[in-house]
Amino acid sequence: MYKVNGVWRYVYRAIDQQGQVIDVLVSARRDAAAARRFFHRALRTLKVTPAEVVTDASPVYPAVLDGLVPSPWHHVERYANNPVEADHSQLKHRLRPMRGLRTDRTAQVIIAGHAFIQNLRRGHYEVGQEAPPKRRVATAFTELARAI
Repeated sequence: MYKVNGVWRYVYRAIDQQGQVIDVLVSARRDAAAARRFFHRALRTLKVTPAEVVTDASPVYPAVLDGLVPSPWHHVERYANNPVEADHSQLKHRLRPMRGLRTDRTAQVIIAGHAFIQNLRRGHYEVGQEAPPKRRVATAFTELARAI
């Protein structure tokens, strides 16, 4: 959860087995409609059917997942979603100097942009991979600027 203009918002994040952030959604509510919208977007982005889906123990998720993709194993054990939760601290460290977020749209853009940079740093994209890890983002942006 993040505060957007003083109001708490829920952040849904999809991460694959290698730790790549696939999709991010900021929502005012944590209900079936928001979960359905998020899982639909994430599955459309992923373009494959997952074998396992790890979530927290929200009672909304099983019904939504059964409606969208009935075959994957829905994993809700304690500590199973630690890779997702661990990445929140880095984002919160980025947001503190910014003094928070003002609108849901800027929250969506900032959180998705942070996920993109994390994916670049971790080497999930082909751009900038020949550079050392500390220079990967700068090299990637240089390569992207040349391509544009």
